[in-house]
Amino acid sequence: MVSGWRSIKAIVERELPDVSMTVTPGAGVSNVVGVEAGRFQIAFANSISTVDSLSGKEPFRQATTNVCNIGILYPQYFQIVALADSGVETVADMKGKRLTTQQLGNTGEFLTRELLSTAGLSFDDLESVAHTSYSDSASQMKDGHADIFTLGSSLPTGSVMDLASARDIRMIDVDEETFKHFKDQNAAFQLREVPAGSYPGADESVHAISYDTHMVAPCDSDGELVKAVLGAIADNIDSFASVTKSMADLTVEEMATDIGVPFHPAAKEFYAERGVEGLE
Repeated sequence: MVSGWRSIKAIVERELPDVSMTVTPGAGVSNVVGVEAGRFQIAFANSISTVDSLSGKEPFRQATTNVCNIGILYPQYFQIVALADSGVETVADMKGKRLTTQQLGNTGEFLTRELLSTAGLSFDDLESVAHTSYSDSASQMKDGHADIFTLGSSLPTGSVMDLASARDIRMIDVDEETFKHFKDQNAAFQLREVPAGSYPGADESVHAISYDTHMVAPCDSDGELVKAVLGAIADNIDSFASVTKSMADLTVEEMATDIGVPFHPAAKEFYAERGVEGLE
């Protein structure tokens, strides 16, 4: 979401002429490491990765001590998409099927392995597994070269919309027991509904494992910058909704969601000034 950061940069620099921001590409894990090392003053991260960093859980080499949450931006959904004629209706049905998912080490790929384990399966129990981009995965599904497409992304996702326009699909539901497996490992996981009609032909609502894209900053970093960024977002939601529809209904209260990562002191001050109570 580099384009989102560019929007934030433009607004912050407009409101604070003495502040200059540089936008660079990154990923959830590397961004957290960069914040911990003091290379980044503010960065995007996945809530589940940031929570893992606090205890030094793999892929982090050691526990982070200077990474603070400053605000939630939008949810991401771990989506399990099957061709309607694949015979896949549950996780157990994935045995012997053809899967396409993200590259090794990506959040979606990690979650797929964990999902399979809840049914006593692994990648070895599938006919084939492709690790590729969202667009290539959609193409494989459209061409009939894969039965299942798993991905972690905002909702709706363009690649799945593209797929659903060409093939009949089924969104696989995640039950409470399966979700508990994930929640027991990381408190930042949430179970959210994927509403009926999110994609063409997906006429039934299902539940999906979910986590959040949020912003992190060094806990000892400049509070003025933190407040400026939060203010820029909170006061310009319409502008960011044009970048990602997932931010269209964002509220200050949702930005202040507790995900188990300590809030930056300036973020707590900001939310208190905006009327949000009870932050620790």
